[in-house]
Amino acid sequence: MPTPATLQALRAFVAERDWDQFHSPENLAKSISIEAAELLELYQWSQEPDRERVEEELADVLTYCIHLANRLGVDIDEIILSKLEKTRAKYPAELAKGRMTKYTDLQA
Repeated sequence: MPTPATLQALRAFVAERDWDQFHSPENLAKSISIEAAELLELYQWSQEPDRERVEEELADVLTYCIHLANRLGVDIDEIILSKLEKTRAKYPAELAKGRMTKYTDLQA
């Protein structure tokens, strides 16, 4: 998870530019999708794209995700751990280990 210093730096960056007014949940969700597409584009014709560009696009995706979580007032750790528990129930390790099978097709 981002450190408190990273979160503060992101908040300060936005505040210095008065950009929070543009960060509606809808706009942030759109930006996440756009930046994720830019990340994916790096892999379109190469399995090993330029690492620096991958890191930059990944940082953009993560930054918008953090901004959205802040805007919605959700705790990032809490929502990730909650989702992990739900996914753990769908994909028990003894059935899913080493498999790409969708949870609806896992059988004991």
